[in-house]
Amino acid sequence: MERARPRAFFVTGTDTEVGKTRVAASLLAAARNAGLSTAALKPVASGCDMHEAGLRNEDALLLAQYCTLPLSYEQINPVALRQAIAPHLAAASEGRTLQLDRLVGFARGVLMQRADVTVVEGAGGWRVPLNSREFLSGLPAALNMPVILVVGLKLGCINHAILTAEAILRDGLPLAGWVANHLSADMPAAHDNLATLLDVLPAPCLGELPWAPAESPDDCASQLDLGQLLATSV
Repeated sequence: MERARPRAFFVTGTDTEVGKTRVAASLLAAARNAGLSTAALKPVASGCDMHEAGLRNEDALLLAQYCTLPLSYEQINPVALRQAIAPHLAAASEGRTLQLDRLVGFARGVLMQRADVTVVEGAGGWRVPLNSREFLSGLPAALNMPVILVVGLKLGCINHAILTAEAILRDGLPLAGWVANHLSADMPAAHDNLATLLDVLPAPCLGELPWAPAESPDDCASQLDLGQLLATSV
């Protein structure tokens, strides 16, 4: 693959627990396998466990495994929160307030490393509150970052995917592509749902990840079209 200029993408989902981290880490693995340098950022993570080195989030730790640049954990996950609840509520329970400008600053610090591919993973879905006035969607908006949408294939996913895509475009951001992630082995009419998504979503499908919980990002990397992502994104 021809070496690309540095690119950064924001990974969001149609909901929480739809496979954002699986897709983000798999994209990083694909880039690394193509000989590209990689970096990752999960600006806010709720549901962190206390380790000897401090609070750690399992999703951020997985992303760290696929970064080729020597980033510290605090660079990858600058805001680590204990409770596995909405980030603004988790922060409030610790007497903290999340602020968009601080998250933008953290992100810019990682982007200054100029990895060939940087993946920024959101929290939950697109319109996750940070406080009473700001949303996490303001982060990619402030950085004019192309968005990758992870669609968890389940009942209701078509509506969720269409509404999320509309919100991303309405915020003035490019939808660089989307990934279908199977959340079970036996979703009714899974093929028909996927066909509908292919027809209605205004962006290319970058891949379809089967229901395979034991698969690692290395296993999934070959199922994502990194070349199309880098060729078509702005």
